[in-house]
Amino acid sequence: MKTIQDFNFKDKKAIIRVDFNVPLDENFNVTDANRIEAAKPTIDKILADGGSVILMSHLGRPKGKEDKYSLKHIVSKTAEVLGKPVKFAEDCRGEIAKQAVQNLQNGEILLLENLRFYPEEEAGDVDFAKELASLGDIYVNDAFGTAHRAHASTTIIAQFFPENKCFGALLAKEIESLNKVLSNSVKPVTAVLGGSKVSSKITVIENILDKVDHMIIGGGMTFTFVKALGGKIGDSICEDDKQELALEILRLAKEKNVQIHIPVDVVAADAFSNDANTKIVDVREIPDGWQGLDAGPKSLENFKKVILESKTILWNGPLGVFEMENFANGTIKLGDFIAEATQNGAFSLVGGGDSVAAVKQFGFEEKMSYVSTGGGAMLEMLEGRVLPGIAAIAK
Repeated sequence: MKTIQDFNFKDKKAIIRVDFNVPLDENFNVTDANRIEAAKPTIDKILADGGSVILMSHLGRPKGKEDKYSLKHIVSKTAEVLGKPVKFAEDCRGEIAKQAVQNLQNGEILLLENLRFYPEEEAGDVDFAKELASLGDIYVNDAFGTAHRAHASTTIIAQFFPENKCFGALLAKEIESLNKVLSNSVKPVTAVLGGSKVSSKITVIENILDKVDHMIIGGGMTFTFVKALGGKIGDSICEDDKQELALEILRLAKEKNVQIHIPVDVVAADAFSNDANTKIVDVREIPDGWQGLDAGPKSLENFKKVILESKTILWNGPLGVFEMENFANGTIKLGDFIAEATQNGAFSLVGGGDSVAAVKQFGFEEKMSYVSTGGGAMLEMLEGRVLPGIAAIAK
């Protein structure tokens, strides 16, 4: 795996695919600069070597050139985060881009305009990729969030740099962290899978059953399993057509000696609302008119034991409807347990959508070994797929 550490960038122009698809408010201010911060180590290394940096990214899903999706809106925030001036090219191709790159001196940073202003980017157009490639000496992919897309700037461009291509620090860390969980893990390994639907996690479950010792199932998925096992789930969310699948997963797990842990009690509510009446009930005895919205105290005790005995932990998905304060306790407690295990030497990886949001909301970010930056990309890697953006550099 070639990374930026394998190159000296002195007098070189590094063209870096970053993921600066950041949220903006109605006045075009960046509301969360995490993705820009995540790219800083890569940019710092290249500038420290004596090279220059050309940044390319997309923002949103523009239909052609739309001012509200212009990357000019993020220039000042990018400069603030990187602690250096950032030049801006009002196009990512053609004369404007060429000229801007020609004028770029060692130690300087240039941000190109939104790649998706051209449909060729998402189409994976070879000529467009070649044009982008002509701007730099070394291609660096540091955009994990788009590594699962075979776009011009994430995948196709790499073929024009047969030797001079590598992973940035962020992408290398993502791959390394995932391998620590899936390939070179220290046992016992526990995967916590939450979220509302079995259907969205099924491929992940099938792929990781061979690699884990324990699997904790939480969130809305719980009730598909409980109902399949003959329990009464009241008005809880359930995928009736996935009950057979749930039983098949339990059968496979048994065959592979994987222990599956499902909540034994839940916080049930008489409406899907933070103001609803609540009570703790047995997960198999939820009354009609009530729905399970969080893991109960006995379940959390069981999960705590499993997590504190684990050496490797993957957390993908919350245990309850954490967006509502009254049903956030299970997810917060789970975060506490994983933080404690991590402090005791376990490796913890948080990845995929809602669990990342939960970790940030409840202040667990610094307490986990690694929090992934790419939702869809992380999910596809957990499903065992080869991501085109990663394969293109590995070639």
